[in-house]
Amino acid sequence: MVYLLALLIGIVAGLRAMTAPAAIAWAAYLGWLNLSGSWLSFMGTIWAVGIFTILAIVELVTDQLPSTPSRKVPQQFGARLVMGALTGAAIGTPYGGWIVGLIAGIVGAAIGTYGGAAVRAKLAASFGKDPPAAFIEDAVAIIGAYLIVASLPVAGAV
Repeated sequence: MVYLLALLIGIVAGLRAMTAPAAIAWAAYLGWLNLSGSWLSFMGTIWAVGIFTILAIVELVTDQLPSTPSRKVPQQFGARLVMGALTGAAIGTPYGGWIVGLIAGIVGAAIGTYGGAAVRAKLAASFGKDPPAAFIEDAVAIIGAYLIVASLPVAGAV
């Protein structure tokens, strides 16, 4: 179950790179995800919550701009893989499987990047314009991230 959630948060990172770490930071800060004493404990600080939340909001705005590069260019794709790795590892850490979580997050980010681009292109074609497709993708990423962190099992009960 935990590794499926790590894969899913990676998919969210593939859709919106900063939504996934913002959700993980909030989950850690609120005590839904225990990262204390781990190398990822910084994710539960108010600083991480603030920084990742601001970055997620900025990303939601800049994604609407026509000058924003494709998520498949190396810089964008790399950032999504890194965020998938970070967030997948964070989900796996309390359950003793940060490495498997990290790998699942990377795989999920690749799926989310390419799958999200394909679905958004089809939606945009059906709407005849991109903004409605982008807003749907935003909603899927935000709601999905919330559902993922809300579904985390209590550590030790895996």
